[in-house]
Amino acid sequence: MPLYRKLPRRGFNNYEFRTGYAVVNVGDLARLEAAVTDVNVAALVHCGLIRKDGALLKVLGDGEVTRALKVTAAKFSGAAKAKIEAAGGQAIIG
Repeated sequence: MPLYRKLPRRGFNNYEFRTGYAVVNVGDLARLEAAVTDVNVAALVHCGLIRKDGALLKVLGDGEVTRALKVTAAKFSGAAKAKIEAAGGQAIIG
């Protein structure tokens, strides 16, 4: 048996302390119903885009948005924030 399998494993693993985000693209937000203007975690769970209510949300910039949306999320990519604001919406970090 090799020596590395005989020795005990020691050290720190950051897996338990990581921060997980639910990820949504701007193109997914554009496909929401027309009645939805305020986008947050609860609205996305209701629409079925993310699974867990209370999760941290990160919005990425893949796709295009043509209408004004007020999006509240924990993080935005630079492209996503620019596309939302170019369409007349707001990107709120909260």
